[in-house]
Amino acid sequence: MKALVLAGGTGSRLRPFSHSMPKQLMPIANKPVLVHVMEDLRSLGVREAGVVVGDRGGEIAAALGDGAALGLRLTYIRQDVPRGLADCIAVSRDFLGADDFVMYLGDNVLTEGVKDIADEFRAHRPAAQLVVHPVPDPRDFGVAETDATGRVLRLVEKPRHPRSDRAVIGVYFFTPAIHEAVAAIEPSARGELEVTDAIQWLVARGHDVRARLYRGFWKDTGKVEDVLHCNRRLLDRLKPSVVGEVDGTSELLGAVVVEEGARIVRSRITGPAVIGAGSTVEDSHIGPYTAIGRDCVLGAAGVEDSIILDGARVHRVSGVHGSVVGRDATVSAEAHTGGSRLVVGDHSSVVVAA
Repeated sequence: MKALVLAGGTGSRLRPFSHSMPKQLMPIANKPVLVHVMEDLRSLGVREAGVVVGDRGGEIAAALGDGAALGLRLTYIRQDVPRGLADCIAVSRDFLGADDFVMYLGDNVLTEGVKDIADEFRAHRPAAQLVVHPVPDPRDFGVAETDATGRVLRLVEKPRHPRSDRAVIGVYFFTPAIHEAVAAIEPSARGELEVTDAIQWLVARGHDVRARLYRGFWKDTGKVEDVLHCNRRLLDRLKPSVVGEVDGTSELLGAVVVEEGARIVRSRITGPAVIGAGSTVEDSHIGPYTAIGRDCVLGAAGVEDSIILDGARVHRVSGVHGSVVGRDATVSAEAHTGGSRLVVGDHSSVVVAA
């Protein structure tokens, strides 16, 4: 089984960060979302993946390379203009050939993985197998209406009166039957080839389409709040490891990772937290659920429940909570301040009033 990973979205809801990086490269627990996706695919036994990219494909290719470090062989497939998820299948037709495949949205995080669902697909090979997840308000999602066996009877996009709380999320399993469906459908009212239309085409013609329930943690990391939520959940799985330097006056509590070349000086780190390679934390308190990227410098800082991206600097600012600080950004104050909440774009400089 091959994989098709969709990584061409613009990420408008993740601005300002998506102005200077593809949203799929946003780090969560110090690892890009796309890397989490690739690791999940590898756990399914997938060894070959096509990555559908848009204008920022070069940045994604630079981050992932040929996939060898991830245990995968990657092929990059260009989609010149976003035309819908079904169009991603169409432009990948040569890569997919006659193989079964899993299509995975590159900004989705499923912490428990979908190996059991993949195994069931391999065993029974329905034309399509959808992954569904309970949500509080199904009116915001596509909903699969099924019979008692899980066979899909109908797909309804954003139903006004949902018959189920189980939304279709960003992982799909397909046999080559999907190619005929994609070729048969027309663009929707918004001008895109919708994968829900292609799946409904299969259902209407009597193909076996199944829905399987995923009960683990799932997020579409399209917004800052979702990124922070995912960061907490992934850090909860952290195993302590200290490779960098920690001086005798510093204290590490709980699950803390100090990567190679990082330095902790006269500071207290309360896990779960990760300090990236080459970063320096001095005279600071780093609280739980904090991920500090590579080559950052924190001095006399207080940060928790936050993500600090590569190369950022935080000086003399305490009480930073629920925040994301972009790459190479600087946050500083003339004196300690409290209660700060920051969402700072890449290459910014913010001075907090004393």
